[in-house]
Amino acid sequence: MSSNLPPLRSPLDLERVLEFEFVRATENAALQSIHWLGRGEKELADAAACSAIYGVFDLLDIRGEVIIGEGIKDNAPGIFVGEHLGTWKTGSPRFDIALDPIDGTTNIAKGTPNSISVIAAAQKPDGAPSAMKNIPSFYSHKLAYGPAVKRALQKKGDRSFLDMPLKEVIAFVAEALGKNMRDVVVVTMDRPRHGALIEEVRSCGAALRMITDGDITAAVAPSLPDSGVDMYVGMGGSPEAVLAAAALKCLGGDMDVRMWFHDEAHRAEVALTTSEAEMNQVFRSDDLIMGESALFCATGISDSPLLPGVKLIGHRVETHSILMRSRSGTVRHIHASHDLDRKVVPLRG
Repeated sequence: MSSNLPPLRSPLDLERVLEFEFVRATENAALQSIHWLGRGEKELADAAACSAIYGVFDLLDIRGEVIIGEGIKDNAPGIFVGEHLGTWKTGSPRFDIALDPIDGTTNIAKGTPNSISVIAAAQKPDGAPSAMKNIPSFYSHKLAYGPAVKRALQKKGDRSFLDMPLKEVIAFVAEALGKNMRDVVVVTMDRPRHGALIEEVRSCGAALRMITDGDITAAVAPSLPDSGVDMYVGMGGSPEAVLAAAALKCLGGDMDVRMWFHDEAHRAEVALTTSEAEMNQVFRSDDLIMGESALFCATGISDSPLLPGVKLIGHRVETHSILMRSRSGTVRHIHASHDLDRKVVPLRG
């Protein structure tokens, strides 16, 4: 007896369909937050982006749990660890979610480049353990590199770059990419804590680019063709490390990540719930995003090495987004034009 019912979707089919809803959320966050560009109100920009993301997920039939959320470091408005996103209808797919409605809130407030809205997700079967790791330290020491360097590292015994002198790492990257050391481009954030790193990069003659904020884009850049960046190094936010790891899992690059403590009080706080071995462990992307499933999407707010920012043209707005999926290795660049006279952005009031 034939049936007129549509065939059941497999988990992989559901992931393919839902990935576009995730990018719609980052698009809407960018559209809402661009109004705060240069106005000196980073918390209001953040709140606008959060409301837009909530608005999309409130309509989405998934069971999403926030594993990496906002507001951990600075009590800013945000979407927090442990929150549920989606309708949570029985039988709807489960996702672990990492997000930063605005990576680069200071940049938004100052009207400077390098801010994006970003979401990563990993689907997990019912009853399965978490598909994402939440690193308990505020900051981590990170070193990100592209697929060619990852392959070379695996052939040489898979050493940890964080346990090598930086000059030796740069020499390794140069050899893997067929470059001279002076042609290797290293990105780091312009922070006092990076003084020794900056001097070491300069002493070996490599090119150095410093950014003011937003290290997700910097960590992803070495794995993107034509980005002009060969490696990223620095001590930055641990939540951002997990978001970047999802993108690197899709792109075939990798990063070395180890907890880094800005003061002894925070080290002692983390030590209460974390073993000494884990506090010193070097994590790779597969340790931070477990299993086969990984989605990463981001929309540019102000221009960055990853994406152009939002452009207002009369009654239209142009956005640029990137959408990646690890199972297929597909990377989509989405250039969208939004008619402001007809566009409705669902918001959570």
